Amino acid sequence: MQNDNTPHTRFHRILVGVDDSPDAQLAFRYAISQARQSDAHLFITSILEDDKVNVFQALNKDFVHGERSALAKHIEEYRQLALRAGVKEVDTIIDEGDPGETIVKQVIPATNADLLIIGSLSKTGVRKYFGSQAAYMSKYAPISVMTVR
Repeated sequence: MQNDNTPHTRFHRILVGVDDSPDAQLAFRYAISQARQSDAHLFITSILEDDKVNVFQALNKDFVHGERSALAKHIEEYRQLALRAGVKEVDTIIDEGDPGETIVKQVIPATNADLLIIGSLSKTGVRKYFGSQAAYMSKYAPISVMTVR
């Protein structure tokens, strides 16, 4: 039996979902803090959303490659920020699809993360839609989820 002075669960593999929304920026900053405090491995993920690409763009491999390359460059900036902030192990993951479903079904199993940190809203679309992304991940993720506002 644990007493009331027992520290909170220590996480070893933290996954944070990022985009350029203010909530995701807060989630990223919190993930850095938590990773430093727990000496955890930090995984930074961003999902290239299929529904943002029209049929003509999807048929153009150069367009999709360009989008993915731009995202890879951007997520590497997040990685460098985390390393400069003192996180010792930082990796990045880029995937494609529906963000909530992709993170829950593909990224979490691939990273073996034990904590997911996400913002409550995303950078585009209506609030209701992206609130549902956070709700989906909170409901279906097989690990602890922290939603940052």
